[in-house]
Amino acid sequence: MHKSGFVNIVGNPNVGKSTLMNLLVGERISIITSKAQTTRHRIMGIVNTDDMQIVYSDTPGVLRPNYKLQENMLNFSESALDDADVLIYMTDVVEKIDKNDFFLEKVQKTQSPVLLVINKIDLSNQKDLANLSAEWQRILPKAEIIPASATNKFHVDYLKKRIEELIPDSPPYFEKDALTDRPARFFVTEIIREKILLYYQKEIPYSVEVAVEQFTESAELIHIRALIIVERESQKGIIIGDQGKALKKVGSMARKDIERFFDKKVFLEMFVKVEKDWRNRENILKKFGYKSE
Repeated sequence: MHKSGFVNIVGNPNVGKSTLMNLLVGERISIITSKAQTTRHRIMGIVNTDDMQIVYSDTPGVLRPNYKLQENMLNFSESALDDADVLIYMTDVVEKIDKNDFFLEKVQKTQSPVLLVINKIDLSNQKDLANLSAEWQRILPKAEIIPASATNKFHVDYLKKRIEELIPDSPPYFEKDALTDRPARFFVTEIIREKILLYYQKEIPYSVEVAVEQFTESAELIHIRALIIVERESQKGIIIGDQGKALKKVGSMARKDIERFFDKKVFLEMFVKVEKDWRNRENILKKFGYKSE
């Protein structure tokens, strides 16, 4: 008998969802930085064996929206509650339990099995962890609580085992050689955006979107032309930097990772364009794949 299922990871920003996703999938599919709102889309990673297909889904960190982009990000997270065969609600030993309780109320209503992963237990002690676990059990009485440390890979194998036990009998949803539901271009934009998150300070990274205008692959080389979209002229100046140095540095960092990802030489061109207030413009958000519900 073949088993297949959707395993969706939800939770607040910066609790380690993307780190866990990459461990479960065994591929670097979600970008990981210490900044909030790193994941903006719902990203699927697919694990196949002969008799099983697990479709993991990383989602944006839950937050109360301040503009349309964040509304669409929240829609991705809420949709993950509806189609999960197994729901992983991820928290950690640092965050306040009642943070974004409007979302927790929706988790309480789900009919799917819930695995509540308390991450970063290396930052806690046994007594505090026991108290925290009891508090979570009170809030989500049907959930199975799994203390873990994603960075130290503690309890990740146990989590995999529980997921495999819980997913239902079903034929596969995707081709058996599929790794993700996303096209190659998507990972290029994610890698460039990750480098922007790491390189620039303050608000700049959150005002940026990346679009791949050209992706041409030959036997030896991938030629990529990417557009970095910002909201204001002043941001364009910061992204480019003095004599183009900042953009050149980010381009070099991104190119190395893209070459590693595709295992091929890459020629990367990057340009910067101003689209005023793009985070609140429905037509532009739709173009970038943030479909409004």
